[in-house]
Amino acid sequence: MTGAEPLFLYGTLRHPPLYAAVAGESLRAAEARLDDHAICHAMAPSGRSLDFPLFTARPGAVAQGLLVHPGALARERLDGYERAFGYDPVPITVQHGGQPVRAQIYLPRAGLWQGGADWSLQAWVARAGALAVETVAEVMALLPDATPEAIIERYPMLKVRAASRLRARAEPAPATLRRQGRPGDVEVAAHRRPYTWFFGVEETDLRFRRFDGSHSETVTRAGFIMGDAVTVLPYDPVRDTVMLVEQFRYGPYARGDANAWSLEPIAGRIDPGETPEAAARREALEEARLDLNRLHPVARYYVSPGAVTEYIVSFVGLAALPQAAEGVSGLETEAEDIRAHVIPFDRLLALLDSGEAENGPLLISAQWLALNRARLRQG
Repeated sequence: MTGAEPLFLYGTLRHPPLYAAVAGESLRAAEARLDDHAICHAMAPSGRSLDFPLFTARPGAVAQGLLVHPGALARERLDGYERAFGYDPVPITVQHGGQPVRAQIYLPRAGLWQGGADWSLQAWVARAGALAVETVAEVMALLPDATPEAIIERYPMLKVRAASRLRARAEPAPATLRRQGRPGDVEVAAHRRPYTWFFGVEETDLRFRRFDGSHSETVTRAGFIMGDAVTVLPYDPVRDTVMLVEQFRYGPYARGDANAWSLEPIAGRIDPGETPEAAARREALEEARLDLNRLHPVARYYVSPGAVTEYIVSFVGLAALPQAAEGVSGLETEAEDIRAHVIPFDRLLALLDSGEAENGPLLISAQWLALNRARLRQG
């Protein structure tokens, strides 16, 4: 590969914000094409259509793309990003201005995927462009230290955290008592990501606006970066019973708690593109094989805003609960070992009073249910 050869981009890197986030420079390109080729959805060996493109030979088709001449550092970043997802640069000849041009193209390693239906950049941008751009920052922070296999393993969680940031920007931020946030309230001098795996740790040198209008001195703040989550406490208003789930939790164990098994509402991460309501229903099926009826919003809240980004959306979900829960549930792929309990509402209050139930979302949801239980029982 020679640095003088341009790159022929045919897929997601044609989206200018994504290209800039990966390359570290703006997209400056010229149109080009390759005859007898098409851009289609990649297909997994299982037959599932994937949300990224595959470049494939197809007689009579024309693959449109862009020719770019990235700088040396930008090319290094682009190569690292593509290799993380199984793509390598290979030589190719494309048409530009009616003339053949030697270029480099990123193609997947043999045998990874097969071609499916035609792929559209415009449709991809509308569906997933913002999330992809938001996720790139964490991907690039992992390069060049992490292996491609490690990045692929972490990528779903990187997307969850990116989706949480997008959700936070889109949601209202009422300020009737607290101060109203304004541009320039926080000035960042440096930002670091020393750890990125299932969770992340970020460290920032910053100044924040004081209540008198001035800015603080530069301080260093570190945060534990997590994705948004949902909890749902199933309640049967006819039987006046609730369902709790029980499982081993690393947090109590790491703290040195004498009992690391926790009583909780059903809970889980909100997947990218998923609503909190849909996540609650999905988690109820996965953790307790339970179909929920109406969901009642309880609260939206940070669990520990001093240093943890986790934001929880809690519900009470009406359901026809069995007299007793049976068996153990959970996803084997996530090493889940979850036992459900169906108990009278009064027993739930007793667990709160004794301290046996010490999970924050459970305390909040149980207190909401105590305030609204009579109304729910009346239908």
